[in-house]
Amino acid sequence: MKKIYLHPLPVRIWHWINALGFIILILTGAQIRFVDSMGLMSFETAVQIHSWLGFILLINYFIWLLYYVLSGKLFRIYIPPFWRPVEFIKKSIKQAKYYGYGILIGDKNPHHPSPENKFNPMQQISYLMIMGVLIPLQIITGLILWDPQLFSSLSSLIGGIQIASLIHTVLWIFFSAFIIVHFYLATLGHTPMAHIKAMFTGYEEEHEEH
Repeated sequence: MKKIYLHPLPVRIWHWINALGFIILILTGAQIRFVDSMGLMSFETAVQIHSWLGFILLINYFIWLLYYVLSGKLFRIYIPPFWRPVEFIKKSIKQAKYYGYGILIGDKNPHHPSPENKFNPMQQISYLMIMGVLIPLQIITGLILWDPQLFSSLSSLIGGIQIASLIHTVLWIFFSAFIIVHFYLATLGHTPMAHIKAMFTGYEEEHEEH
């Protein structure tokens, strides 16, 4: 078993702040949306927690962005090699076959992560969409709902506050599902806790091939 230092400390801190924040935002968002059916807390408390935590994760997002830009890793890790489409598509198909069937019969993961090649093709596409499109969109719609007058220009840009509310709710559903899928995929290491442990220690373990 060899160890690969895959998750630097700043990334691990950002990850766990984001994970805890997302879960609380999902729960408080549910309380706000279904105020008459849920009794987790009062509506006012849910709104306050949701708002403050939203700003904390907004700052956390820009810390993530700044870290990857200044370290020069943003392009290498998060941007798929679209300039080599055939190779990228082949690797994506291999990874999809592994997730859909190969893992059930004991095949080896076709992707071997390294500090410079952290994500497989499917992860790259997913995280590029999430970090580059969906989270910024959730931030923008969240700001509009937080203060419609202050962010009226943004509201007009996307079609009004009702559209902002619809987008924010749809993304809330998406991120709720994403948390579940993300946790499941995190259990698919050589042991169920291997990937989760790596997000605390920074080291991924991989069987050495002889």
